[in-house]
Amino acid sequence: MKELYIKQKVLSLNGKFTVKDQDQQDAYYVEGSLMRIPKTFTILDTARKEVALITKKTFSFLPKFFVEANGRNVLTIKKEFSFLKARYTIDAAGIEVSGNWWDMDFQVLRHGRVAGSVSKEWFTWGDSYRIQVLDDEMETVLIAIAVAIDCVKADQAAA
Repeated sequence: MKELYIKQKVLSLNGKFTVKDQDQQDAYYVEGSLMRIPKTFTILDTARKEVALITKKTFSFLPKFFVEANGRNVLTIKKEFSFLKARYTIDAAGIEVSGNWWDMDFQVLRHGRVAGSVSKEWFTWGDSYRIQVLDDEMETVLIAIAVAIDCVKADQAAA
């Protein structure tokens, strides 16, 4: 089992942060395009090669995010129309998210088997998440899902 940690800076305006491994070494870099349309987050490996891309659909009545990993579309996160409470759905082929993903405490399953989990670290300055990777092939997908859901939550909080 491998553990990764995402720590976002509270006052960062450039949308850049680092994903660390269990030894606190840089494992991935995330670069956001906060002031451009469409809004994107690019996940890069330590050689600065793109391994995943998160894109917010522009000109959509309700927010929709597309997640690509290793050159293929992995999942879509979209807001559902509701009056009282925000509801989102996650569409993915062979990938299922179970648990309380809105509070960042969930497991990611691939064809019914647990591939990893994401949990929010409480009592920290800024948003911090721990990602446990059980299926090495799903490592970048797990990071992309955590970043995408955090982006959806940030957009909801700003609205």
